[in-house]
Amino acid sequence: MRAKKIALFGECMIELNGEPFSSMTQSYGGDVLNSAVYLARAGKDTLDIYFVTAMGVDPLSQGMISRWQQEGIDTSLVLTDSEHQPGLYLIQLDEQGERTFLYWRDNSAARYLLRHSDYPELCQQLEGMDAIYLSGISLAILPERDRQLLLNNLRKLSSEGKTILFDSNYRPALWENEEQTRESYQQIYAITDIALVTDDDEVRLWGDTSVDESFNRLQKMGVKQAIIKAGAQGCFYRDLRYQAEIQHIVAQPVVPVIDTTAAGDAFNAGFIAGLLNGESIHDSALMGHQLAGVVIQHKGAIIPKIATQHVTERFLIRAESHKL
Repeated sequence: MRAKKIALFGECMIELNGEPFSSMTQSYGGDVLNSAVYLARAGKDTLDIYFVTAMGVDPLSQGMISRWQQEGIDTSLVLTDSEHQPGLYLIQLDEQGERTFLYWRDNSAARYLLRHSDYPELCQQLEGMDAIYLSGISLAILPERDRQLLLNNLRKLSSEGKTILFDSNYRPALWENEEQTRESYQQIYAITDIALVTDDDEVRLWGDTSVDESFNRLQKMGVKQAIIKAGAQGCFYRDLRYQAEIQHIVAQPVVPVIDTTAAGDAFNAGFIAGLLNGESIHDSALMGHQLAGVVIQHKGAIIPKIATQHVTERFLIRAESHKL
């Protein structure tokens, strides 16, 4: 049985983590890229992971691409832009491990991905994928015209039977206003097979007051299946194609929590790895919880591979058992 192919649309930025004018570490990250890295670790040899973005020709861009390749990510759909460089962000943590961000990304190469001369050819290669994954940030960083073009491309891919996975990941600062966000989300939800949303985001953007309200709204918008992530409470799942009961998949408590950066991205990776390898929704969500639980015990978006190895090895053993 051939490995399933998934393309992840997103942006990768330079990450600075620490206190300004004090000790600071340099790395890289971005919500979809974070998921791509952890998905490559969790789905090694069982999935083909493609990252779709644009990067510069500068040493930092090339260094990041090289590291993605070392993680097992296929970078053949990463376009090179000689006129733009990657964005940058600074993470600062409070005593509870919660983070705040400062961004410099308005002129990043990823923002101009759809204007690249090779983008039409890239779209043709997406026709060979089994699944497409993107986030609200993937949409938000694009100029409005480009965003509509991407949504049109995704409609075509959906009509061809590709599974569309969407993490709403709402960041108000990236949008002109809530109305613009809601309109874009309504368009993507209409073709979304599996939505991965966060309870806090649903409250901020839509004013939802309960998990039931969020599921009902997503169902009306056309989403087929949905996961609502609820932090320490775990997550909730509902198959919106039927009058199915809500499943609550509990997460095991994690101590200590060092840094919640990329927790949701890691959950998505574990969940998708399970799903594409034939696991049940329940077991896929548990895989997501386990991976996220490891990530939040370390600083930064991308933690050392050795730190996730014991979790991802269990994933791979389960994936291999499904092939037998």
